[in-house]
Amino acid sequence: MSTTTVKTTAAADPSPAPTATPRPPRGRGERGLAGSLTSHAVLIVASLVALFPIAWLVFLSLGPDKDDYLHPGRIPGKMTFDNYTFVLQKTGFFDWLVSTLVVSLGTTVIGVLISATTGYAVSRMRFPGYRKFMWVLLVTQMFPVAVLMVPMYEILSELQLIDSYLGLILVYCSTAVPYCAWLLKGYFDTIPFEIDEAGRVDGLTPFGTFARLILPLAKPGLAVAAFYSFITAFGEVAFASTFMLSDTKYTFAVGLQSFVSEHDAQQNLMFATAVLVALPVSAFFYLVQKNLVTGLTAGGTKG
Repeated sequence: MSTTTVKTTAAADPSPAPTATPRPPRGRGERGLAGSLTSHAVLIVASLVALFPIAWLVFLSLGPDKDDYLHPGRIPGKMTFDNYTFVLQKTGFFDWLVSTLVVSLGTTVIGVLISATTGYAVSRMRFPGYRKFMWVLLVTQMFPVAVLMVPMYEILSELQLIDSYLGLILVYCSTAVPYCAWLLKGYFDTIPFEIDEAGRVDGLTPFGTFARLILPLAKPGLAVAAFYSFITAFGEVAFASTFMLSDTKYTFAVGLQSFVSEHDAQQNLMFATAVLVALPVSAFFYLVQKNLVTGLTAGGTKG
């Protein structure tokens, strides 16, 4: 009797065996825990490698003696900001700053203006020899500085532009414009041609279409061109040390050389100046960094 009752109860009220809940499928681009930890570890290591030279430069700049870089272990016990005080008060740092900003910003403005108009013309207009023109611009990048130095000096001397900001700006533009023109031409190719046609329908001239419609859309590409032009002028040494003769017109790159002579090297002052020199570049990079990555990648493909 009891056996029958148990069987009847089991048949009337079956309870399903518990089953494991299946994991949702991993989405595309999602990583597991191990993959995420590995990625973060790699990024942390890469960040430390990138930041170490900067931190080391700042550390060495706090050593008061010119030979402290040979014995960095002694620096923590005698750190001081005297090097920065000396550079700011007893050198031509602010003259170098003015010269560097005039040359760099002048190169940026003139170089981007010429590059943008050149890149837009080659992207939109089909004049005779436009392809060869772009290749000529590319060929100009093949000549080393040593080959260009003498002819450029002769040209600037004939134009009475030796030891002048304008002369150095024109020299740097000759380097920055060809590359930036290629860069912006590729970026303008990604902007639909229908925008130009819409501008002509609205009665705009070709320059009006370029200035009012195309340039606002090309801000990322212009940011990259501006950054390249600025860096080209900011850190160049050979042309600046050859064409600028006055001490007050030295740029930062040339001014740093004044701390190193044949018989002496004031490394501590040079380290402090290098840290101060990096500040304008960092500020300029901060201003354009929003558009920098977009501009670098957008001009690589067409359409």
